[in-house]
Amino acid sequence: MYTPSSTRYETMKYNRCGKSGLLLPAVSFGLWHNFGDNASEDNMKDLIFTAFDNGITHFDLANNYGPAPGSAETNFGKILSSDLGDYRDELIISTKAGYDMWPGPYGNWGSRKYLIASLDQSLKRLGLEYVDIFYHHRMDPETPLEETMEALAQIVRSGKALYAGLSNYDGATLEKATAILDELHVPFIINQNRYNIFDRTIEKNGLKEKAKELNKGIICFSPLEQGLLSERYLNGIPEDSRIRTDGRFLKEDRLTSDKLDRIKALNEIAKKRGQTLAEMALAWILKDGYVTSVLVGASKASQILDNIKAIENTAFTLEELKEIDRISVG
Repeated sequence: MYTPSSTRYETMKYNRCGKSGLLLPAVSFGLWHNFGDNASEDNMKDLIFTAFDNGITHFDLANNYGPAPGSAETNFGKILSSDLGDYRDELIISTKAGYDMWPGPYGNWGSRKYLIASLDQSLKRLGLEYVDIFYHHRMDPETPLEETMEALAQIVRSGKALYAGLSNYDGATLEKATAILDELHVPFIINQNRYNIFDRTIEKNGLKEKAKELNKGIICFSPLEQGLLSERYLNGIPEDSRIRTDGRFLKEDRLTSDKLDRIKALNEIAKKRGQTLAEMALAWILKDGYVTSVLVGASKASQILDNIKAIENTAFTLEELKEIDRISVG
C-alpha cells in the first residue's frame, strides 16, 4: 500500500486561483498522455506517486484522454481506489467534456445533454462522487453560450463538481461567459489554455489579459510544446520519444531545421540561467503571476522531478525576455 512522503508540501509553491479560495500547485500533473490502455500500470503509479510525493496535488483529466477515450479516467480511478483513497481530500481532480466522445448527435460540443451525461460517465470511471473542477473543453459555435453555462451551473449545484472551468476559450467569449456565470452565482475560477514560449495564442486573443482583469486563474497545457522545449530533441529524435511512439499530436515534420535552431538558441539562454531548457520554459510561463499553474505531462518520474525545479527561479531580466521573444516569435 502506498504511503506518501511526509515532506510532500515542503518545497512546492501554491498559488491562489483567481480570487477564489482554491490554491493550486505551481506545477500540476496532466494525464493527457501515458495513461491510456497501452500504458504500464507500474509506470502510471510511479508517475502519480512521484507527483504527489513532491507536492503536486492537482491531477487533470478529460473524458476523451486515452487511448481509448475514457481509459485515462479509468486507470486513474483504479489508482485512486487502490492507493490514494485515503488522501482524496488532499487532491484536486479535474476533468472536462467538449470534444467528440461517443457516436451520434449527443456526444460532442456543449449542450446541457452532453455535458451532464459526460460528467456522469466520468465519475463512474473515476469511482468518485464529485470532481473538484469540471471544464467545458472548447467553445461551441452552435449551442447558445447561456445553455452551456447553465449546464455548468447545474453541475455545481448538484454537487458533482466544486468549481467550474473553461478550456480553449478566447478573451471575448470568456468575458461573456463570466457575466452569465456571475449572474448564476457559479464558482467559475479557472481557464485552461495552451501556452508556451512558441505558442502565444492567449496573448493574441485576449484571454491572458481578460482573465487577469476578471480575476480568473489560468492553467496552461503543452508548456513544453509537446517536448520540443526540452533537451529531448537537441541531438535528433530519440526512438522512445513522443514523435516516434505516438504521432497523434507531435509529428516529425514539426521539428524543422529552423525550429531546431531556435530551440538550441533558447537552450543557450537556459544554460546561462543555470536551468535546463524545460525548467526555463516552465519558469517563463510563471514569470509574471498571470498564470496560476503549469500543467506538465511525463513518461518518466524523473521528468516530473526535473519540471518541479522550474519554480526555484521564475525571475527574468528584461534582456532575457527580449532575447527569448526575438528567438521564438521573431
